[in-house]
Amino acid sequence: MEGLCCKLTQATEIDLILMHNDERWMRAAINEAVAAGEEGEVPVGAVIVREGRIIGRGHNQREMLKDPTAHAEMIALSAAASSVGSWRLEGCDIFVTLEPCPMCAGALVQARISRLVFGALDPKAGACQSLYEIPTDSRLNHTVEMDGPLFAEECGGLLTEFFARQRALGKK
Repeated sequence: MEGLCCKLTQATEIDLILMHNDERWMRAAINEAVAAGEEGEVPVGAVIVREGRIIGRGHNQREMLKDPTAHAEMIALSAAASSVGSWRLEGCDIFVTLEPCPMCAGALVQARISRLVFGALDPKAGACQSLYEIPTDSRLNHTVEMDGPLFAEECGGLLTEFFARQRALGKK
């Protein structure tokens, strides 16, 4: 019985460490989202972590780059791939403030991301839980472990405030 107790305690400690790290990395993604909002972009941010350090980060830049694919996840994936010198991002976790869309969810599978942690659900375009479940679809050549939502209210609040400001200005 004593051995079991020790194993449970160790598992709980590991879970606490992971939870603490998830919160730390999501805070970094939230900072990216805030930067996007300050640039007039939809406030979505992402960071990619490998072995306890950020190897890629990004935030929405569709307006600035005039590029429909310039989502936070896509920019973070490109930065991470450049950082490790490979498109294969096995052993990497991505933290993103909004549930990824179909394009981004597909890119996470193609990049072989190990784990996705997302903030707010996206009932209109979410492809990880809300409308589709692309990352966990066993018919695909790779699946992505998922956790979330994490800090959903805070992440969603950034979007709500942004769009309220845009409507007040007669935009979007």
